[in-house]
Amino acid sequence: MSITVVVLAAGRGTRMRSKYSKVLQKLSGQTLLRHVISTARAIEAQKIIVVHGFQGEEVISSIRDHDITWVEQQSQQGTGDAVKCALKQIPQSGQSIILYGDVPLIQAKTLKKLHSSSLNNERRNLSMITIHADDPKGLGRIIRDENGKISAIVEEKDANEYQRHIKEVNTGIYCVDNALLHLLLPKLNNDNAQGEYYLTDIVALASKEGAEIKAVDPILRFETDGVNDRVQLARLENKWQRYMAQELLRQGVQLADPDRLQIRGHLACGQDVFIDTCVTFEGDCTLEDDVIVETGAVLRNVYLHAGAHIKAYSVIEDSVVGPNAQVGPFAHLRAGTRLEANTKVGNFVETKKTTLGAGSKASHLSYLGDAVIGENVNIGAGTITCNYDGVNKFDTRIEDGAFIGSNSSLVAPVTIGVDATVGAGSVITKSVEPGVLAVGRAKQVIVTNFKRPAKTEQLSAFDLLQSDIAPDAPTEADPIEAKPTETKPSEGERVDTPEHPTENKPEER
Repeated sequence: MSITVVVLAAGRGTRMRSKYSKVLQKLSGQTLLRHVISTARAIEAQKIIVVHGFQGEEVISSIRDHDITWVEQQSQQGTGDAVKCALKQIPQSGQSIILYGDVPLIQAKTLKKLHSSSLNNERRNLSMITIHADDPKGLGRIIRDENGKISAIVEEKDANEYQRHIKEVNTGIYCVDNALLHLLLPKLNNDNAQGEYYLTDIVALASKEGAEIKAVDPILRFETDGVNDRVQLARLENKWQRYMAQELLRQGVQLADPDRLQIRGHLACGQDVFIDTCVTFEGDCTLEDDVIVETGAVLRNVYLHAGAHIKAYSVIEDSVVGPNAQVGPFAHLRAGTRLEANTKVGNFVETKKTTLGAGSKASHLSYLGDAVIGENVNIGAGTITCNYDGVNKFDTRIEDGAFIGSNSSLVAPVTIGVDATVGAGSVITKSVEPGVLAVGRAKQVIVTNFKRPAKTEQLSAFDLLQSDIAPDAPTEADPIEAKPTETKPSEGERVDTPEHPTENKPEER
């Protein structure tokens, strides 16, 4: 029977205190909504419908790599109203599983179990996931009749004192016969404490229609946990990381500390793998037998062959590391790097779109970009491939057995032939033939009568200030006595005398 998955993802999530939609928050490296969509794909749903609302364009653009039917809920009037918005897109036959964009860790095995429980060719059925909560505050209570059959769900705000003591609660996840869904949804009303259309009301309506209602337990207790704020998000992240770490331990992986491991994607490991503390895996990562990953490493979409050793604080992304290869510490393998067997990329070496042949080594302080390097090549410290002229990228080829001296610059496009040697400190701008020595550096000059500049004594600011004061200059302790001074008039200057008074005379202009 065909399965349609309806994902409710229209809410804003104000308690997140974020400018982004709640379903766009991330858990284990992926948005909450992407987790749900991936699970829907895993159960091979024939159709996936997502009901969006707040930041609809951003939500749609975040999942463009899946074939999804998008439906807008223009005003949020409850979960029942959200499913009603999608009703035209739900087939008349088959079954629909209703999920939530803020319940990210629901497992495919649990949904398959839910779907199987609802299969009955003779009756229209409704199955739901329920849990028993020690503290059911805020959750809808499951009401059963005298025969133990589910007859209704009562939201806490509408529950009486007796009903509030019920421990069995609703998770909101249902599998419903599509014909029953088309019959019941139009009958929903908002006559309740919140004035909303409750999807939970379809349980009581289905009971009145004589439908068989079944409850299913989740396989993992936390997989039905919803996320409403960042505290709940952090708590759920912690539960998920611990669960994944325990699964690795059961598979035979040795973890230095299960509580200090981050998996933000999918990690597959062989036997006798050792992972040190504070290692982060992102995307799809595969580690074959006997791989060692030391502390602080970050690995994103990598494949590590058997015996590979990743040393501390190395970053590897979109790369393949061959058998028994060594990387790091503090190395950076960027996208497109491929290390063959028994290679070594040491501390502070960066590679990009580079193949390093079997047995070749770049032990320290080098940049190798857009390069194809053969077998048993030695790359000296400080070597760089100059692959970019400001507009275009060019390739460098270093053939088997070549020796590149320290602090060499290979200006691409260039080829270093088999068993060729490049002298330390060279700038190589032309290809080097096999078996020869290439040296491209300025000629050393010896100056015999060279005089090294001598340092002059530097006076302090205080010394400079003191040097400007005359030795006999009076200080504040020695008051200055006023003495009459005689001045001689300069040539042509008029001086006040009784014969030539200057007072009150106009200024000459």
